[in-house]
Amino acid sequence: MIQACLLVVAKAPVPGLAKTRLAATIGDAAAAEIAAAALLDTLDAVAASPAAGRVVAMTGDLDTAARSEEIRARLADFVVVEQRGDGFADRLVNAHLDGAAAAGTAAVIQIGMDTPQVTPELLAECGRGLDRHDAVLGWARDGGWWVLGVRDAAQAQCLHGVPMSQPDTGALTLAALRDAGLSVASVSELADVDTIDDIDAVRRACPPGSRFSRITATVEA
Repeated sequence: MIQACLLVVAKAPVPGLAKTRLAATIGDAAAAEIAAAALLDTLDAVAASPAAGRVVAMTGDLDTAARSEEIRARLADFVVVEQRGDGFADRLVNAHLDGAAAAGTAAVIQIGMDTPQVTPELLAECGRGLDRHDAVLGWARDGGWWVLGVRDAAQAQCLHGVPMSQPDTGALTLAALRDAGLSVASVSELADVDTIDDIDAVRRACPPGSRFSRITATVEA
């Protein structure tokens, strides 16, 4: 049992709004389908993980999203809260607080929807990290991070002022956690999906039968 809320911060995969850098290469509809597959694979991994709670902080219009009916059906196994805040860092901070409140926990392990190769075993690794440290951080290969876990949701407040989606976001997040006096465990690094150049590495890390693997089978950089 992971003694934390597993929190997925997600955006409805609406064509034209989802994966815009990927869409610039393969088109809006195809990018949205890939984003939907990544989200669904991520939700499957979280649903298969024994945890104190499972929450999705969602933004965007699911009615116009790719695979909307399938996503809605999968979300039935989660508590869903709306993202709130002016910028991405603010929405992450609030998602930690809202996720903990919804799940009735103090600790939160938060991921996004860009790492469909995530597994229950990786999430368990994050849980073990929180057993020994105040926080866990998993780096993404682009310099960001794919997972942030904190023993107390309020500790995510240190994300205020950390610029997101930059090559040094991971380093700045680590510095913010340490400046807050938190001990930080590192967990496995993952590649995330932002552009067509990321597809192959993520696909190779996914199970062959996963939605992401199937839908990207013919996508090449």
